[in-house]
Amino acid sequence: MNHAQKRTLVAIAAISLLSAACAKKVAVAPPAPPAAATPAEIPQRAALPARPAPATAATQPPAAAPAPRYPNAVTRARIDQLLARIEDAYFDYDKASLRPDALKALEADSTELRDILKDFPDYKLTIEGHCDERGSAEYNIALGDKRAEAAKDYLVQVGIPSDQLNLISYGKERPVCQEHDEACWQRNRRIHIVAVAQTH
Repeated sequence: MNHAQKRTLVAIAAISLLSAACAKKVAVAPPAPPAAATPAEIPQRAALPARPAPATAATQPPAAAPAPRYPNAVTRARIDQLLARIEDAYFDYDKASLRPDALKALEADSTELRDILKDFPDYKLTIEGHCDERGSAEYNIALGDKRAEAAKDYLVQVGIPSDQLNLISYGKERPVCQEHDEACWQRNRRIHIVAVAQTH
């Protein structure tokens, strides 16, 4: 290809480019929206059942409140009445075994007391063991403890939970009678049941 032919081709290419650049752009119309269906063309759908509303906290049954572990004031007053009616159980000299009259004293109202206490596991009683003035302080502390333990064993057999019964021995330190004779000593050889003081 000679020089003249090359120039002719370059000129043709330049003209083609200019023609393309100057050509009018034809606007393309957007497609027409689909025609709306007429009521006759809409298929009839079966009515769907309404969905139930999801359960909310307001519609759910409330959670059961935990059972109280400590009696209210009215129940505590009833327990105090029962304890006041349960007489002290008395013991023979130097003995820790329950006599028939001691068993009878513990039996009085202990069934109702059991029925109340089993519903309130945080409510506790204390069984106090006492002795008369004879013997050493150490000996009487041990004897008072055995007497309190004997009473606890009986009450547990009745059905009062063991962990709701505390024991304490006062030995001869808390007499109810100060005379120095057998009638007085007999009154001091005893167990006494009290409610444990708690703040609730």
